[in-house]
Amino acid sequence: MVACCVNPTEGGEVPMRFLIAFCVGVAATLAWQSYGDTAREMVASKYPQLGWLGPQAAVAQTVPDPVVPSISSTDPQELKAMSLNLAAVRQKVDLLAAGQAQMTRDFTTKLQAAEQEILDKISAPPPQPAAAPARKSASPPLPLTPAR
Repeated sequence: MVACCVNPTEGGEVPMRFLIAFCVGVAATLAWQSYGDTAREMVASKYPQLGWLGPQAAVAQTVPDPVVPSISSTDPQELKAMSLNLAAVRQKVDLLAAGQAQMTRDFTTKLQAAEQEILDKISAPPPQPAAAPARKSASPPLPLTPAR
């Protein structure tokens, strides 16, 4: 008999395909990590429209320096406003840093307390069961004498 439909999961076809695809992906990733810069340079040199793929050093060499307009005059009002804004930002950063330091101290304190509590629970001896009442001692057995 010839089967007209083959179940792809029988015989391990699907797991084998998955394994092959996975291995190809791993090999491609390792190759890209090893030769990625070289490959990027080759692509960027052959196709200038894909220059953004090239390594940053290569792109920096091919892109001309942008022309920076010279500032002819600076407005003292703008400089004062910028310095005030900068001072306000600095104060907020200092407040955030102080708050973070306080939170760190709080977390450290709570962590040490929890650690000590756990150590106390571990080192405390387990509660002993209540002592059972002593039994009445039975009279000692009488010695048996052999019959004559």
